[in-house]
Amino acid sequence: MTKFVRFIRVAAFGVALLAAPSIGLAEQTEVDPAQVSQVLKAIFTHGNATQSTKERLNANTTTVITGTIGGTYVQIGADLASVLDDGEKLRVLPIVGRGSVQSIADILYLKGVDIGIIRSDTLDYLEKKGYASNIKNQLTYITKLYNEEMHVVAPKSIQKLSDLEGKTVAVDLPNGGTFITAITVFERLGIKPKFVYIEQRLAYEKLRKGEIDAMVAVQGVPSKFTTTIKDDRFHLVPIEYAAPLQADYLPSQLKAEDYPTLIPTGQRIDTIAVPAILAAYNWDRGTERYRKVERFVQAFFDKFTELQKPPFHPKWKEVVLSAPLAGWKRFPAAQAWLDQHANTAGSETRRQFNQFMAARASSQPETPVAPTPEQNAALFAQFLEWQKDSSAKPEHPRVSARRHKSHRKKLAKVRHCDDQPIQTDAFGLKHAEATPAKQAGCANRDDDTAAADPSQPAGER
Repeated sequence: MTKFVRFIRVAAFGVALLAAPSIGLAEQTEVDPAQVSQVLKAIFTHGNATQSTKERLNANTTTVITGTIGGTYVQIGADLASVLDDGEKLRVLPIVGRGSVQSIADILYLKGVDIGIIRSDTLDYLEKKGYASNIKNQLTYITKLYNEEMHVVAPKSIQKLSDLEGKTVAVDLPNGGTFITAITVFERLGIKPKFVYIEQRLAYEKLRKGEIDAMVAVQGVPSKFTTTIKDDRFHLVPIEYAAPLQADYLPSQLKAEDYPTLIPTGQRIDTIAVPAILAAYNWDRGTERYRKVERFVQAFFDKFTELQKPPFHPKWKEVVLSAPLAGWKRFPAAQAWLDQHANTAGSETRRQFNQFMAARASSQPETPVAPTPEQNAALFAQFLEWQKDSSAKPEHPRVSARRHKSHRKKLAKVRHCDDQPIQTDAFGLKHAEATPAKQAGCANRDDDTAAADPSQPAGER
């Protein structure tokens, strides 16, 4: 009996010794959520959330409607959240969208949507087709983002866009920007395929099985989904920068380094591009919804340079915050930030533009005089293209200048008026020599690099 009692005591003591380190370890590894995150502090420390806590969390959350899965917009939204989130002061909540058309409707009508990424040609299409009027006065833009390229994936037997006449082509869902751009391009070029409206993942399966002849995606390079296509039966179809497209679209190229399975090594494919826009509703100043967007703008512009570094999407390198957008009114808080930081923010853009001008001058030593403001505006379009190429692969200014000299030759096809001869000025810019009578009947080119029209009516307040 005595031995049994001793055994029990020894066993109990041993259990206590084994348990002691475990207790100590638990105490050492226990973490207070409030020390990890202000958000966790709000959730856990204020478990019984007061009304003020709820209001604060909602007031500091800004929602951004993006795009469909696999597209560039979703990645841009994720980048914004990664860089701008800072706990209780600002939370960016990206929302997977259904395309540019739906995003416009969401910004205008859906409760809780503050900001959205849309495409510039979508609003023009809606207005020209009579689906909406005065819609630009209900929206404002925070900044022009980047250009999105048109990708047409098809069997290698399709050598040019006109080969798709009468063929079945998938143009994404009818509430998306790809749908708008695709049908606009085909319509202006006089090509009449049979359109089907399915999203790109399903479209690719049908293309792979031979049920459709091509699929279109208008997304920023590199298009995440397009990079996953590794079937050697398919390639990217070139799109000529034809005159009917030049009023609303920009020339661009797709490179083999971005799509090695769809473009032969060392080659490039001509295509067109359209600007993407970060837009918001035209809220009255002083309202809570205005203040939410204002807080977002402050954080976004302050931290913008962080977005232009890895590991974020390379398209951020194309963004110039101060770039104008013809026919649009900028969100007042965004314009105020740009005005306040004109010396610092503008100096970097000016330095880059001056570098571009110096590269042009080295290839055109015969240029006798400085360009006019109007010529500078036209040159800015070339500068954006040069900036994109330079950020992708640094090169000597003379090499860049030679390439852009070739690029300007391609642009010589541009005609602002069908019946007017194109003249070349001392700066290599192409323009029409129009008489006053011809000017009255000739529509101005309304591209994304033009200065804002001061006669444009102000947004509704």
